[in-house]
Formats: sequence, C-alpha cells, structure tokens
Amino acid sequence: MVSRKLLIASLALAGLASSEVAVARNSYCCNDANGRLACGDMLPAACQKRPYRILDGRGKVIKEVEAPLTAEQRTLREAADLRKQEEEKKVAEEKRRNQALLATYPNEKDIDAARGRALADLDKSAEDNQKRFEQAQKTKKKLDAEKEFYLKKPMPANVRKQIEENDKDIKVLQEAADKRKEQADAIRTRFEAEKSRYMELKYGKAPAAVATPAAADKRPR
Repeated sequence: MVSRKLLIASLALAGLASSEVAVARNSYCCNDANGRLACGDMLPAACQKRPYRILDGRGKVIKEVEAPLTAEQRTLREAADLRKQEEEKKVAEEKRRNQALLATYPNEKDIDAARGRALADLDKSAEDNQKRFEQAQKTKKKLDAEKEFYLKKPMPANVRKQIEENDKDIKVLQEAADKRKEQADAIRTRFEAEKSRYMELKYGKAPAAVATPAAADKRPR
C-alpha cells in the first residue's frame, strides 16, 4: 500500500508539472475595434484582421504580428520594396564602378594619358575622312564648271549621275566629320568626369579647374 507521504509527494509533483505546462502556454492579445484588450489561448475572433501580440506564459511579448494588408497597401508596399531594390542595385553598381575606376588608373595622370590616346585614335580616322572630303570638293568644282556648259542644252545622264553622287559623297563625309566632333566632345566629357570622380575617391576632392589651350587636343575635321 502506498504510504500517505508518498501519495502527497506524487500529487505535488503532478501539480507542479501541470503548472509548468500552463506557464509554458502562449497567449494571443490585441486591442479590438473599441480599443479593449482581447486575449486568448488561441487568436480571438476580435483580433482577426487586426495587429496582435504573442505572449509567453509569463506575459512577455515574444512576437508582434501586423494586420493583414489591404490590396492597396500590398500594392504600395510592393512598389516601395521595388524602389528599395532598385536603389540597392544602383548603390552596388556605383560601388563596382568606383572600384573599377581605382583599379584601372594608378594615378590621375594615367587618366589624361588615356584621354589623349582615345582622341589620337579618333584623329587618325578623321584624317582619312578629311582627305576624301577635300577630294570630293575638288571634283565638285570640276562638275560645277561642266554644269555651266549644259545650261542651254540637255545634260547627259552620266554627268547628272556624277553630280548627284558627288553631292551625296560630300553630305556623307560632312556628317561623318560632325559625328567625329561629337565623339571627341563625348570623350573629353567622359574622361573629365572619370578624373573628377577618381580624385574624389582617392583624395577626397575634385581636381582644380585648369585652362587648357585649344590646341592641346586635336579636333577631328
């Protein structure tokens, strides 16, 4: 037969275990539509579609849950998340470009040298264009003189074709010259921006403005 003392001890241990289980149980609380506190072992009906808190057995908040978002709120949040992602991508890309810039040029003088090489390469192609343009202009003078001969009589088809082709050649060559000028300006602008950024990254300051003679860089003709 179990002694009275053993029975009491067993009942006490069972009660302690039961109380520990009760203490370990979480509860769910929120403020209902009227601002009153609503709590329960399961999420109360009053807390549906409302923000609520999960508390441990000692009443300590272990998690806060937001209210479900409306369709409009979801759209706004998705847009905000997208903007954040785009901004993070821009920051990462700028960081990558900055690292590449510093790795490409040991010092700022190398940037000037690279600009000079790029403009020199452009000038080489411009020289050939200029020679062809000058030759087309000489041909035009000859054709203009020949046109005078046909002012009062029909112009032969071959002469008319030569004039048309010459006019077309001059137009194309002039457009190419204008394009090379735009390219040269773009090269100067790009290298100037790179040098400014390089100085800021390496020394914390932009380069001082220096007056550069017009003859310092050959412009494509």
